[in-house]
Amino acid sequence: MKTSIGGMATVLVAMLSACGDGRSPATDASSERDSLAGAWRSQIRFAGGAFVEMQDLEFMYVFNAGGTMTESSNYDGAPPVPPAYGIWKKTGSHRFEIQYAFYVTKAPANFAEIAKGGGWSPAGSGVFKEKVTLSDDGKSYRSTINYVAFDQSGKPAEGGGDGTAVGARMGF
Repeated sequence: MKTSIGGMATVLVAMLSACGDGRSPATDASSERDSLAGAWRSQIRFAGGAFVEMQDLEFMYVFNAGGTMTESSNYDGAPPVPPAYGIWKKTGSHRFEIQYAFYVTKAPANFAEIAKGGGWSPAGSGVFKEKVTLSDDGKSYRSTINYVAFDQSGKPAEGGGDGTAVGARMGF
């Protein structure tokens, strides 16, 4: 089999390019001004429902450029719940919609249940929907948020409510 030096050089360059440091390109300031992509921290206040008593509720989000997102809160351990996962889309200049879901757990009935290998079992799920307005500089936002609770069978449950949020882009 005969291989040209030019062909080998092309293959070598392609292989070396694939072995880069794996870091994503930095987001420049101009692209931040009208995108949610990146990491955010927000303060949430509900006017009713299961979250109304949580006056210090905070969410941290990561919005991926492809339209997916992950959310975690400072209450994820009370009771233990996994992070929320969802989607986001741009709906206009500086405007976005976010929808994300998480699972709810219930406490074990007693310590004996934990000792037998039981733990926090499934108790339903919840869905958040937010309408976000990004600031002109892209470093903060305000939103309205709606929460709908579902029982273990997927039927709407008590505890839903509406609120507001303010968020700030995380950065160095």
